[in-house]
Amino acid sequence: MKNVRTYIDTSVFGGVFDEEFESPSKTFFDQIKAGQFILVTSAVVQEEINPAPQNVKDLFQEMLTHAEVVNISADALHLRNAYIDANIVSNKYSDDALHVALATISRCPLIVSWNFRHIVHYEKIPLYNAVNVLLGYDQISIYSPLEVIKYE
Repeated sequence: MKNVRTYIDTSVFGGVFDEEFESPSKTFFDQIKAGQFILVTSAVVQEEINPAPQNVKDLFQEMLTHAEVVNISADALHLRNAYIDANIVSNKYSDDALHVALATISRCPLIVSWNFRHIVHYEKIPLYNAVNVLLGYDQISIYSPLEVIKYE
């Protein structure tokens, strides 16, 4: 798929400056710049970036020229709460559920994240999708940058 609307969370921006995730994260952002993905991020990511190191903030600002930023809506909060009520994540990790909700509400078929605990997890992905279907939303694919970058 090309030009797929892709929601990314804060972890992907930080991944560029983490030795373990640096290479696929940089490749992913290069492919966004090349038009392989349509970048969608959110007001939640903007808030989470504020206390980040300056290099992460700078990357975020640079990528805003390529991004659609979605705001928190009542629908997104309702969907986030449905994920919490379904025990996919606890209230303590409500922002992680909000990322998934924002991606779903903004009709992104794909979320890219390095958050393996609460988002990119084989047990949680079908649960997010079950709630989405029950509430009339589309299912969503959730992967790490390593799984979506194009290799040549």
